Amino acid sequence: MILFMFVLSGLIPLAVYLVSVAISFKSNWSWSKMSPFECGFDPKESSRSPFSFRFFLMAVVFMVFDIELALVLPLPFIVCSFGWAPWMMLFFLILVGGAIYEWVEGCLDWMV
Repeated sequence: MILFMFVLSGLIPLAVYLVSVAISFKSNWSWSKMSPFECGFDPKESSRSPFSFRFFLMAVVFMVFDIELALVLPLPFIVCSFGWAPWMMLFFLILVGGAIYEWVEGCLDWMV
């Protein structure tokens, strides 16, 4: 039984690998797939080409406020049941302070 399990644990990954190799040789090259897409990066260029720091900063700010939204949605239920109103107000003050700081620094102004 143990020998069967060892053989089976080697044959399954081998079969998956062989199937993936057989499927990967299909090439559908077309001009539409090789043209620049939504972000404007050319797929034929090096992936190490620099991009706008403002774009990166806007993406980071978006991620912070996106995570904030995920934290804010359950807060009304928590505040009603446990009385965490002061902590919620502190959270909102820090959040609004960060948004005002980003606005004053000009990080939220998107310039092309």
